[in-house]
Formats: sequence, structure tokens, C-alpha cells
Amino acid sequence: MYIETSKRSLIKGVSWRFVATTTTIIIVYVFFGRLDLAIAAGVLETFAKIFLYFFHERIWQRIKFGRQRIDPFNLWFTGLPLSGKTTLADAVFSELKKSDIPLERIDSKDIRDVIPNVGFEREERHRHLTRVGHLIKTLQNNSVSSIASFVSPYKESRQVINDMTNNYVEVYVKTSLETCKQRDYKGVYQKALSGELKNFTGISDVYDDPESPHIIIDTDTQSIEQATATIVQFVKKHYMP
Repeated sequence: MYIETSKRSLIKGVSWRFVATTTTIIIVYVFFGRLDLAIAAGVLETFAKIFLYFFHERIWQRIKFGRQRIDPFNLWFTGLPLSGKTTLADAVFSELKKSDIPLERIDSKDIRDVIPNVGFEREERHRHLTRVGHLIKTLQNNSVSSIASFVSPYKESRQVINDMTNNYVEVYVKTSLETCKQRDYKGVYQKALSGELKNFTGISDVYDDPESPHIIIDTDTQSIEQATATIVQFVKKHYMP
């Protein structure tokens, strides 16, 4: 959130008075034909109205009428590995940042880099996402919205995030397993199929399809541009009046 500082208000007052005072001097000179009178009137008006403007601005900062608070939201992207969650979430983040709102981007890879040695057993994953929920809650307490992308395969883990955060928006990036395998530039699906990777979502571990997500994005039929527009439109309609 941004607030108007006293220094900024004062500078704005000075710049405005320069324009207004010049106008006053010209008007007085046109009516009375005396440059000395015109300058004197302009100088007196400048000092009086700079301070009047300053206090006027500070008073309006305290008045809530006509100001609408944007409640922080949590866009939660979930889907199979390599379903396109990160790419889509990045695109949505870039688009919403143009609205100049406090916004943070959180991706599963970044969090695992910060908190290493987190396993992929069901309980470990659930505990890990609970930590992420605390992080998002802290951001929201400071009026910061978030865009998060996590496989988050278990229904109960997503429910915890929903319960912990405000304005939870679940975005299900729905992509077929075959399409995800075709996008496997990392070779992780092949490793999972060969047994090298354990507890791999979609192969050796389950993915609970969201039962009632707010938004469903089918990346087999929708382009990144179309999907981004759909999500941004939803956010602006519900949380950015």
C-alpha cells in the first residue's frame, strides 16, 4: 500500500502554486495595469495557499469517504507436474502488476530452494504447504496479495490453504497426463516411470482433482493468452472494483 507523505504533498503544493500564481499575476496586471500590484498579489496568494493546500491534503488523507480498500487475494494454481502452472501464473502476475497493487509471486521451486530437504511423502507435503499458507497469511496481514503455483495434489492440503487465507481463488490447470509427459523437458516423468523418483504425482502418487475450483484452465485447448485474460478478468471483477 502507498500513502501520501508530507514531503510529497508539500512539493505538489509548490508546483501547483507556481502555475496558479503566474495566472493570478497575469489577471491582476490585465485588470489594473500595474506590475508591482500584480506581483505583490501573486506572492501573498502563494504563501497563503501553499499552506492551505498542504493542510487540505492531509485532512483528506484521514477521510475514508470515497476510498475503497482492495482486500488481498490468494490465487492458487494447482495441477499435475508440467501442466503449465508456473508459466501461466507468471503471465498472470505480469499482467496484474500493471494495476500497481501490492502483489507477490510464490512458486514451489523457489520455496523448496529456501526450505531444502523437504520430502515428498504425503505428510511431508502437507506440512510443507501449511508453511506456505502461513507465509501467504503473513503477506495478507500486510495487505499484499499473492499468486502461488504448487502441484498441491491432496484435497486436504488445498483445503488448509483455503481455511488459512482470505479470498482464496483456486485455479485448476487441467492438463492430461499424456500432454504433461510430452512437455517433460526435465525427464522427470521418465524417471518416475522407471522407479527412480518415488511419490511422483500422477505416476506413483495420486492427484485429487479439485471438486469445485473457481477457475478451470484446460491448457490442451486454451492458449496462455486466453487463459491469462480469463483469470485477470475474474480477479478484477471480484477483487479490484
